[in-house]
Amino acid sequence: MREVFLYNSLSQQKEKLTPLQPGKVSMYVCGPTVYGDVHIGNMRPVVVFDVLRRFLTHLGYDVHYVSNYTDIDDKIIVKAKELQTTEHELAARYIAAYEVNVNAVGSLIPQQTPKVTDHMASIVTFIQSLLEKGFAYEVEGDVYFRVGKIESYGELSHMDREQLLAGARVEGIEGKESPFDFALWKKTTMGIRFPSTFGEGRPGWHTECVVMIHDTFANHRVDIHGGGFDLKFPHHENELAQHHAVHPHGLASIWMHNGFINLNDEKMSKSTGTLVLAKDFIASYGGPLLRYVLLATHYRIPVNFNEDVLVNAKNDLEKIRLAYVAAAIRLQRLEVALDGQRDASAFLEALADDLNTANALTEVHSVVKNLNKLLRQNPFVKEALLNEFFTIRTMLSILGLDLHYPTLTPDDRALFADYDAAKARQDYASSDALRQRLMDRGLFV
Repeated sequence: MREVFLYNSLSQQKEKLTPLQPGKVSMYVCGPTVYGDVHIGNMRPVVVFDVLRRFLTHLGYDVHYVSNYTDIDDKIIVKAKELQTTEHELAARYIAAYEVNVNAVGSLIPQQTPKVTDHMASIVTFIQSLLEKGFAYEVEGDVYFRVGKIESYGELSHMDREQLLAGARVEGIEGKESPFDFALWKKTTMGIRFPSTFGEGRPGWHTECVVMIHDTFANHRVDIHGGGFDLKFPHHENELAQHHAVHPHGLASIWMHNGFINLNDEKMSKSTGTLVLAKDFIASYGGPLLRYVLLATHYRIPVNFNEDVLVNAKNDLEKIRLAYVAAAIRLQRLEVALDGQRDASAFLEALADDLNTANALTEVHSVVKNLNKLLRQNPFVKEALLNEFFTIRTMLSILGLDLHYPTLTPDDRALFADYDAAKARQDYASSDALRQRLMDRGLFV
């Protein structure tokens, strides 16, 4: 099986993917907090880790891909109260809306999508175990994690204590032992709350994912844990700290973090009103274009959205589509079955080198040039065109760029036959009219 190297945020270097179970890869990616419509930044991990899943599956791995929904949060409680609905109904509404966007950008829904509210018993048990081991303490019904007991704290974010303090959510809670300590359980009287041995309330965000990983994966760890760069600290750092409190081994073999999205060279921000909702972008430009833009830059590098980028991406994607469709139509006219695959070594090498989709797309465009050259050749070489078509078909499948080509009907084939006959007898008026009819059907590209 081909070797795959991925950048590990923990070690800060590329590492060979060596699954915990030979032939199987476990992946957990932090999903959205479902209190509103997601923005295009939320779609980057959706696309990045979907391509990783597709690539590893293509290589022959049995991939177990899990991504959660945070369906209980202060923002959900407030929004549900504003809309006079329940937290459950609000979360269900925005999970459905999110999955529409996931489908629109060509990503597969993960095999499992656990929700926090389905794991409350395990969360309470986990927090109780931290209390019993001395890694947590109570303050008037709230429960906090003792960060000072984890000597390796900061190993994932690679920040010193001052940087960690600046990045942490410092809450002035009387009785809190350290500003680094974070909430495991919050006592609350507003909105949905759950019973526990330490009082009614709801869990802290950082506890939810570590428990869902423990519940979902038998060995309480995963091969790959992913998410956006902003999750590295404090969320993933705090997940790792809690895991260390109960397990001697790591939570994940490889930690992967995708970069931010910028608009006109500035980071998207709700405070400045520069957020672009995924549904709005997709309505204006289409899901495939959003996916293409996200793949055209290496996943660890910020993606910059501006008009020039979108125009260039649209042109590039159209070049791929036209060559792909033209080849598919030509081969169908030759009665060739289009169900084969071909691997392109340079393309797979690019993805095996830390999922370099930018370089992989370069290989796609190289095949597009070959397709266009072959389509213009006279005499025509069917075998060469078929090989290149199967190659690009495989590439597009791995990248999740579902560029549909039409399936020729008997009427379509008859129209092509009439067009060819008119050309052969030099009846240009008829051939022009027939060509226009083919173009109207999207069959002449």
